Amino acid sequence: MQIDLLSIPIENGTSYPAFFRARVAGRSRQRVGKAAGLKNFGVNLTTLEPGSQSALRHWHSAQDEFIYVVKGELVLITDEGEQWLQPGDMAGFAAGKANGHHLVNRSAVPAMYLEVGDRTQPDQATYPDEDLVFTLTAEGERRFEHRDGRAY
Repeated sequence: MQIDLLSIPIENGTSYPAFFRARVAGRSRQRVGKAAGLKNFGVNLTTLEPGSQSALRHWHSAQDEFIYVVKGELVLITDEGEQWLQPGDMAGFAAGKANGHHLVNRSAVPAMYLEVGDRTQPDQATYPDEDLVFTLTAEGERRFEHRDGRAY
């Protein structure tokens, strides 16, 4: 199925608890996989404005992630440190590998990347720099909690 990017809405915002939302305020995405009717994995064309980041640094227990830089420059931050990515560069994050990661746009212009992730349930995202855990149950319930289990 051919995808008309111009017909796909640009989404802003996040489901993070309010305390964390400002960190991803300059992120927008178009859900191109959803537009194609994909059910087993998601594909988003994501734009990061200067100074913004893709997410809080995290890793998933059950879901794989992959990114491909389309435009601009991004800094990939992982447990190993920082790495500059340019158009054509790729990175992948295997499920269950406790290596927190995210992208930051430190340049003066917007950057764009394609993100691909599967939809395995149940899943848990751990945020090593924050008092935050995200749980996706086998039934599809989504919740953010403190590390001690208290709800946000």
